[in-house]
Amino acid sequence: MTRFLTATALAATLACAGPALATDLTEMTEAERDAFGAAVRAYLMENPQVIIEAVNELERRQQAAQGDRDLDLIAANRGDIFDDGFSHVGGNPEGDVTLVEFIDYRCGYCRKAHEEVKELIESDGNIRFIVKEFPILGPDSLESSKFAIAVLEVAGDAAYESAHDALIKLGGTVNETALRRLAETLGLDAEAVLAEMESDRVAQRIAETRALAQRLQINGTPTFVLEDSLLRGYLPLDAMRQVVAQERAEG
Repeated sequence: MTRFLTATALAATLACAGPALATDLTEMTEAERDAFGAAVRAYLMENPQVIIEAVNELERRQQAAQGDRDLDLIAANRGDIFDDGFSHVGGNPEGDVTLVEFIDYRCGYCRKAHEEVKELIESDGNIRFIVKEFPILGPDSLESSKFAIAVLEVAGDAAYESAHDALIKLGGTVNETALRRLAETLGLDAEAVLAEMESDRVAQRIAETRALAQRLQINGTPTFVLEDSLLRGYLPLDAMRQVVAQERAEG
C-alpha cells in the first residue's frame, strides 16, 4: 500500500525510529531549521528504508493499542458476547474455545467465510460457535436475520442451522414469498415462522445485538470474537486455525 507522510506523520515516524532528538527545533534560527531540514532530507533520501521501518513500527504500536482497547471492550461485555441467552450456540457446546461471529447474510465476505468457518468448526471438533445476527446491509439483510431468529424460536437449533446455511446462499429479493418457500423447503411451519418474524421478541434480539456491536465498536461483517481477540473482517481458513491455536497456547 502506498503511504503518504504529512509533516506530522513524519515526526511521528521519526519518533518511532529512535530516541527523541536532542535538538529543540523551536530554539533554532530559521537558517538552522533550514539546514537541519536539508540534512534530514538528505539522510532519508540516502536511507529510504528508515521511513518504511518507522511507519511499520508506528502501525505495530497502533495495532497493539487497538488490541489493548479490544481486550477492555471484550472484558466489559463478556456476558453479552458469550452467554446472552438467545443467540444460537453450535459446534461443540463444551468446547475449550468460543468463536463468535457477527454476520449479515447479504455480506459477500460473510458468504465467502461461511464454508471455511464451517470447515474450521467441524474439523477442529472442540470449538463452541455462537452466531450473532447483525443485519446492516439493508432490508434484505434484516428480513433474513428476522427469519433466522424466528426459526430458532419456533423450531430450535437444528432447524436454525439449516436455515442459516440456506440464507447465506439465498439469491434474489428476500420477501415473504421467498421466505415462505424456504420455510416449506426446510420442512418448517411457514405460518408460524412468518408470524414470529414480526414479534417483539425477534425485534428485541436484533436490537440487543446491534447495541452490543456498537459497544464493541463493530461496524462491519464478518467480525469475529475469539476468546479475548476481536478479529475484524474476513480471515481465510488457515489464518483462523492459527488464531485458534494461538488462543489455546495462551490460554
